[in-house]
Amino acid sequence: MIDPSADRAVFRQLADLLRDRIMSGDLAPGASLPSELRLAQEYGLSRTSVRQAIALLRSEGLVIVKPPRGTFVRATEPTETVTLLKGDTASARMPTPAERRELEIGEGIPVIVVFRADGSQELYAADRVRVGR
Repeated sequence: MIDPSADRAVFRQLADLLRDRIMSGDLAPGASLPSELRLAQEYGLSRTSVRQAIALLRSEGLVIVKPPRGTFVRATEPTETVTLLKGDTASARMPTPAERRELEIGEGIPVIVVFRADGSQELYAADRVRVGR
């Protein structure tokens, strides 16, 4: 339940509750979250607090918002393994808007940049790749 007198902001408490439901599978990939109005009524919160909670989950890559259809649990993408060879390195960072469009990734999803020993670079969505040797 949401405790308005707690040290943790109410929108973070709601995000925690929804995150737990997503991680447990209670809200499966592709499932629709209840509407902002319904969540506000169910938990006794303002719509602003509900929007903040959804924005937080969106920034974590757990949900996608499809106006005017609603908010949905983000489906997990299949992963590929990228092998690092001797002299290769990799780092993570947030993508530019152009990279986000090019890779078709949601807000809050970082990218993995692989720097090859030959000087070339490769860019991958972090939620769809594993880096190995």
